[in-house]
Amino acid sequence: MENSNETASRGKYLFAAFLAPFIWGFMSIPVRWIRGYPAEDILYFRIITALLVLWVYLLIFRRKMLVADIRKFGLLSRADKLRQTGLMILASALIFGNWFTYIYAVNHVSIQSAALAYLTCPLITAAGAYLMLKEKLTGWQKIALFIAFSSVCLLARGSLNDVLWAITIASCYAFYLIVQRVSTGFDKLNQLVLQLSICALCVIPKLIYNHHTIPNEPLFWGTIVLIASLFTVIPLFLSMYALIGISSTTTGVLLYINPLIAFTLAATYFQEPVQPIKYIAYGIIFIAIILFNAANIKQAFTRPSRV
Repeated sequence: MENSNETASRGKYLFAAFLAPFIWGFMSIPVRWIRGYPAEDILYFRIITALLVLWVYLLIFRRKMLVADIRKFGLLSRADKLRQTGLMILASALIFGNWFTYIYAVNHVSIQSAALAYLTCPLITAAGAYLMLKEKLTGWQKIALFIAFSSVCLLARGSLNDVLWAITIASCYAFYLIVQRVSTGFDKLNQLVLQLSICALCVIPKLIYNHHTIPNEPLFWGTIVLIASLFTVIPLFLSMYALIGISSTTTGVLLYINPLIAFTLAATYFQEPVQPIKYIAYGIIFIAIILFNAANIKQAFTRPSRV
């Protein structure tokens, strides 16, 4: 019975890790709706709106858990308080950088550069977790990562600008995942609202002295609310929740779902020109995803035996 519970629990975390990048894969659509606005304005209002949504939700539905975490933090030693504060500030800086570079790349570089970023991100996450957190990799997982790396090299041929933007976007989110894996002991949603609050402290002064006029078009604000809720709060929480039960390496590799969807949208919905070699590269990456997660997928979907 204990093994059945463990399998069901792991399947829950694996599904959360899958759903987050699946949702993110479609984010380029609403971001393109407001491409006429400066990238920093989109980012600032996304942060403020997401923060408001989170605070309303926490104060109505999760107030007790929020108070419990505040008390728990108060009981920490001075060294642990400094450590948690440092990790929180670092995570906030990384997610801020990831959001800005992604928005700018989608609207001013290319959607394929953003897709390439999330192809590179799992490699950086897996390598970082292996070297920094000493997370173990099986032989098949190492082979899968090597296959994925080969495909990224194929995709990188052509535009150095796209590659540089991709690496910047990917590095920010990869190290954000690693920091979140290290930062344990507190509710993930509470951590997220604190991270966005730190980002808002940097954003609000910029908004006050911003030389841009505040948009008043319904399309802009409707899109911002959609991005802040469906494409920010929900997938970020799912990603952070998944890290409770599975490794950051597995979570990082499942991010490949994001660029597969983004690439498909770029080629079909947005009609961006795609070189034939890229279809081959993305197909190879899909095989690498299956290979890397073969054991997890089998464990999650195998019918548990009755005890």
